[in-house]
Amino acid sequence: MTLWAKSVRIFNSIREHGKSSIRRLAERTGLSKSSVHRQLQAAGHRDRYPESGLWETPEGRDWLIRLVVATLFIFGLKRGVGIDTISEFFGRLHLEAHLGCSPGALRRLTQRLERTIMETSRAWEQEGIEHGELRPIIGAVDETFLQRLMLVFMDLASGYLVLEEVAVDRTYDTWSGFVRARLKTLGAEVSYLVSDRAKALIKLAQTGLDCLSIPDVFHLSHDLAKGYSLAIFSRLRQAQQALTQARERLATAQTSHPGSVQTQLAQDMVENREAEVKRWQDVRSAYRTHLTNLSLILHPWNLLDSVRQTAAEVEHRLRSEVIALETLIATHGLPAKDDTLTKVRKQLAGVSALIDFWWQRVERD
Repeated sequence: MTLWAKSVRIFNSIREHGKSSIRRLAERTGLSKSSVHRQLQAAGHRDRYPESGLWETPEGRDWLIRLVVATLFIFGLKRGVGIDTISEFFGRLHLEAHLGCSPGALRRLTQRLERTIMETSRAWEQEGIEHGELRPIIGAVDETFLQRLMLVFMDLASGYLVLEEVAVDRTYDTWSGFVRARLKTLGAEVSYLVSDRAKALIKLAQTGLDCLSIPDVFHLSHDLAKGYSLAIFSRLRQAQQALTQARERLATAQTSHPGSVQTQLAQDMVENREAEVKRWQDVRSAYRTHLTNLSLILHPWNLLDSVRQTAAEVEHRLRSEVIALETLIATHGLPAKDDTLTKVRKQLAGVSALIDFWWQRVERD
């Protein structure tokens, strides 16, 4: 019998019959007197705070286990919070007397939790394969650099990590080897593959998996934001600073030379600076609207009138937004970045292809 099981048996006896002698507790619980004595002493050491008694109950112990596992899983494994920080967190909750809060103990528990998660994942995966529950995967692939290069393949519909492998390179052959082996194990197909426009990942979809390669809309929008947002916001900030200075000069002129020509010139300058700030605020607003429209257009229906869209119609509307954005940039003298716009234009057909594919799936289903 574990120490916790003995402690619970003694606790339940006291809760049912009230405080008793060690001999009486030993008779009621079936434990030796020495064991009861040790358990009572340990419980006394744990009883440091008003809430300590809660953790002695079966319900409290279950909740405490849930708290520890959830904290290690959410913050330790998923968010990368350090074990030392989690140890301090448990200490501030006054839990050091009820569980092993030291970094070493928590590190061992985290490793055990990680193994358990992997074993459970494999068991569920095998169960799904045996029952034929796997559906075609809508994949997203990318590489990330942590301590080492890691290749990641996720099913977007479920959020399931199909593949997470450390690799020495990110070539097509490396990707293809890992992904093919994984899909063979699962017995699954890939409907389409979302990625940035890395050549190896495009080839993986079109050649290796014989499916559509869909550009990532986030990367497309990010390219535009990275290319022009800094220039627009810099102009707006400069205009706001110039307006602040003009207002300060006007205030000085009104105090020193009220009603003079100098004051009138300062007033005119303020109005000009206000107009310049308004201009760049409008540019910023229009720029944000174009970026928003790029996301809203990419939909099986036109969101304005709920009419069904085709890939060709979506691509045409997306190109119109890019042209409007290019016109906005040129009209206001912002630096043209042809490479960025060219890169975005090349992705519009690929992004739009998803619309026709989606309608094909609907009709087939």
